[in-house]
Amino acid sequence: MKFKIHYIILLAIAFGVQSCKKDNYEAPASTLNGRIMYNGEEIGLEFNQVPVELYQPGFGKSGPIATTFGQDGTYSSLLFDGQYKLIIPNGQGPFRWQENANGGRDTLNVTIGGNQTLDLEATPYYLLRNAAYTVSGTTLNATCRIDQIITGADAKLIENVALFINKTQFVSRADNIANTELGAAAITDPANVNLSVTIPAMTPTQNYVFARIGLKISGVEDMIFSPLQKIQL
Repeated sequence: MKFKIHYIILLAIAFGVQSCKKDNYEAPASTLNGRIMYNGEEIGLEFNQVPVELYQPGFGKSGPIATTFGQDGTYSSLLFDGQYKLIIPNGQGPFRWQENANGGRDTLNVTIGGNQTLDLEATPYYLLRNAAYTVSGTTLNATCRIDQIITGADAKLIENVALFINKTQFVSRADNIANTELGAAAITDPANVNLSVTIPAMTPTQNYVFARIGLKISGVEDMIFSPLQKIQL
């Protein structure tokens, strides 16, 4: 009986040591962050909708370390130091990501050793530029210029352009208190697009809203947006 008790105690100690070892593994401490840009210009996206994935070959984990872009195109991921491959998955984003020789989306090799910034370059199908806003009573008027960036065989058509407003800085199709949409056929001059939306009553009241203009591209799920602006009422 004494032997069995000693044996049980030794097992408990061994299990405790192993548990402590597991609990004492260091957490990831290096941050990789940056933005997705086009020639130094912000690519505006819908918050938390376009993913970016990192893989660490040979680490024993086959799945991705996934994060998403913010609406201003920023991303951030907490990682262990080491070698990674970064990719934006197929079919994601209102832009063209760099491609490999087989025509698939290419991966970037990233070496993590402490905190670092890595801006990503992509080519959007369109950009919304020179967005400007004026307020008249309870109406918010917006103007912008639509520039087609990808032309030729890889070009895509415009489906619609829309104006979104919200009480907070999160402004998109999913987050808004009012919006208005202009179909492609109604866009007669891409260099001078005009949209108007009625500002609804807000409870509690506030003397400002946030606004963005979004463009839906035919055959592309994700919209591209103009930079966020705070509008005083």
